[in-house]
Amino acid sequence: MSKSFKVLGLAVSALALTQLPAAAQTKVTDQGISASEIVIGTHQDLSGPIKVWGVPVSNGMKMAAEEINAAGGIHGRKIKLILEDSGYDPKRAVLASQKMVERDKVFAMVGPMGSPTVLAAQDILFDAGVLQLFPLTAAEFTFKFDPAKPQERLKFNNLLPYVESTRAAVKYMMETKNFKKPCIMHQDDEYGKNVLDGFTQQLTAMKVTPASVTSYKRGASDFSAQVAKMKADGCDMVVLGTVIRETIGAMGEAKKLGWDVTFLGATPTNVLEVPALGKEAVEGLYAASGFEIPYEDTAKGKVKDWLANYKKMFGSDANTQAIIGYNAMMTFAFYADKAGKDLTGQKMMDSLESGEKFMDIFNSPPTKFSKTDHLANTITQVQQVKNGRWVLVKEGLMF
Repeated sequence: MSKSFKVLGLAVSALALTQLPAAAQTKVTDQGISASEIVIGTHQDLSGPIKVWGVPVSNGMKMAAEEINAAGGIHGRKIKLILEDSGYDPKRAVLASQKMVERDKVFAMVGPMGSPTVLAAQDILFDAGVLQLFPLTAAEFTFKFDPAKPQERLKFNNLLPYVESTRAAVKYMMETKNFKKPCIMHQDDEYGKNVLDGFTQQLTAMKVTPASVTSYKRGASDFSAQVAKMKADGCDMVVLGTVIRETIGAMGEAKKLGWDVTFLGATPTNVLEVPALGKEAVEGLYAASGFEIPYEDTAKGKVKDWLANYKKMFGSDANTQAIIGYNAMMTFAFYADKAGKDLTGQKMMDSLESGEKFMDIFNSPPTKFSKTDHLANTITQVQQVKNGRWVLVKEGLMF
């Protein structure tokens, strides 16, 4: 081979090598960052079937943004929060996301609400290079990514995942209570499927066959057929892939039938509204959870102050959902601060993947991400409703 062809070959090879990493790089936007502010967006259910989640989550995010801005912002930049109502409707979530990306020019989507709504809208974010951070759903699609699809690296989740938490809680209940005929009732969407997957995977690992598997359509209010079937199938433990209203409805139906069975809820059932609204119908309910729910009369230090400040700002007691919303914003601020004064999308991505730990004031497990794992933690605890309050039963669980 002549010298000129060798040189040409080396040049072509070098060009190919420089192009390969670029083709695999994740495009991440710098929009929404100015000298004075960082624009972030979120869509919540403020008017639909899970507004009891969306409203307090929004309040928690607003409270955090006010605290951050009052303290001088993030390297002098104030947070501007754009909030849109999805009504827990995937179509509205898509329209809201398009508006925030194209018109409001958000830098990141923080804490968007709901499995079906987040799933429907996330590709809009990825196509624009907008980070999807800490959504209010623990479905696997919010943190698992295909390395061959670099835009999927834009998603990070700091919530306890449904599959892993369900597995850990089911394992604990099966081993400590010696149940023989476990069953499940789950919502027929991405959230419910994840709970079902966790239930099925754990029973398979334990070589146990479920006695009954039943589902309901999202938004349903009558669970008489499902509960009657599970009772007839002889279930001794029922796993609930439900939210608030459905948890109360299913357990209320069991009470009507005089059916004394143990219920174990997935993490969305572990909220103050379930015992507050369900009262005696939900007494004894177990649930998987990620952190212990604080109560005003027993909280101490920073948590007690936080509860008092929330009540002063919004005229209502803080709850699990408010804590999750507050933490979503505080987690964003932590990693944006670590990214430095010259904030860019790439520097934010590097900060998130740095392995730095964020610790909240609620004694939750630390939030920590890496380049290959965009899920914060899988440490589960189990709580139970006793005398109208959630009480910690067991912590530090993993399947």
